[in-house]
Amino acid sequence: MSKEQTTELLSFLKPFGQEITDLVMWLRTFVWDQYPETNELIYDNYNALAFGWSPTDRLGHTFCSIAVGRTSKNVHFGFYHGSELSDPKKVLLGKGNQYRYILVTGKDSFPEAYIKELVQEAYSNSIKKVKDKKQPVSGQTIVKSISEKKRK
Repeated sequence: MSKEQTTELLSFLKPFGQEITDLVMWLRTFVWDQYPETNELIYDNYNALAFGWSPTDRLGHTFCSIAVGRTSKNVHFGFYHGSELSDPKKVLLGKGNQYRYILVTGKDSFPEAYIKELVQEAYSNSIKKVKDKKQPVSGQTIVKSISEKKRK
């Protein structure tokens, strides 16, 4: 099961320091515990380290994600198709056509129960987007891209 596959992710997180690594890994466990049958897609890019969960190996099916900015060191817990979520408490940030997120500053301030509801809704929406039922892959960590150059 992919929850235990941490070697690559931990190496990508190393430049962010232990405090951010601990927070990100806690958020990661939050998702894996709910959706162990999904796939973790990792993008170690120029501006950010981002990884999300998808019922397939496609970014377009991602239902939630975690991103850490290289310069800001901000931790986002986001939703790839967040504009489709109900968000009755209006906690999600972002005004674009698609992505919504919350800024996570610590475990104590993370609205775990509410975000769990939003993740369930996002997962349900994601499953509906999968047209080819043979496409789902199960429980893998997949490194999708590694940028050679990183913003400092």
